[in-house]
Formats: sequence, C-alpha cells, structure tokens
Amino acid sequence: MSEARKIESCACDVPTAPDFSAVTVVKLAPQSPLADYLAAMRLAEAEARSRLGECMLLSWYDRDRDFESPQHASECHQGSAVPGYVDYALYRGATLMVDIESGRFVFFYLPLDF
Repeated sequence: MSEARKIESCACDVPTAPDFSAVTVVKLAPQSPLADYLAAMRLAEAEARSRLGECMLLSWYDRDRDFESPQHASECHQGSAVPGYVDYALYRGATLMVDIESGRFVFFYLPLDF
C-alpha cells in the first residue's frame, strides 16, 4: 500500500461541530475554584447521579493537565472542531455532559438501564 493510501485510510471524517441535541449540558461554576481533577470528578459524579441515577462515566477532560480519557482519543482529531473525548462520548450514547469551570473539567455520562 502506498504511503498516501495509508494516510488516506487513517483519515477521520469529523463533523465541524459536535451534535449535542441528545445531551443535557450542565455547567457548574463553584464559588471557589476546585483544587484538582479529583474534586471535579466528585462534583461531576454527584451531579450525574442526581440526574441519571446509576450511570457510567464515558469520557472526560482535565484542562489543567491537558489529559483526556480515553487516552489518545484526540490524536485523530487534531485541527478538528470536535475533541476526541467528545466524539467518543457522543458516539457511545452519552446523555449528560458536566462542564465545570468553563471547560476546565468536562465529563460525559451514560445512564445505566437494568
């Protein structure tokens, strides 16, 4: 396979803007800035459980450390309007996004149906 063909086959077809039509977006701005990711995760988890009950964290982003989960999800999205962790969550059925401190910490959740 030629090098150009290899690169073409790895290209992602990413929309210009994420579609949040099926996602409830909750923006939280605590009085005092949160200490770290763990504090943000506890806050987001409490918000998600109050809205969804049993739920699963699908993906997240920590701007302080420029770290996302799943790791390397954004590698295919460089220069895209949609970060990899957002794309990952949306295509796996996320129904809740908790945005803490204007994107400092972002968490996507999926309700669990038993």
